[in-house]
Amino acid sequence: MLVLSRTLDETIMIGEDVCITVVDIRGDKVRLGVTAPRHVKVHRQEVYEAIQRENREAARLDPDQIRPVLAPERKSVVVSRI
Repeated sequence: MLVLSRTLDETIMIGEDVCITVVDIRGDKVRLGVTAPRHVKVHRQEVYEAIQRENREAARLDPDQIRPVLAPERKSVVVSRI
């Protein structure tokens, strides 16, 4: 792990496209701003882990369990015109 020290308004570059800027420091909390291209997904770790967990659970589903969600049965509707 690379450990860097930054002060308020200083930035860390990751590659050529991602900037991490220290936006605010209050007590033991640091607020970071992330600038990245739209195709780069940025999540807090706990959100990333929840997404991964949901993806693993979805991958274990039987295709018959998800078929009604993907293509729900359409009920016929009779419309009479007078």
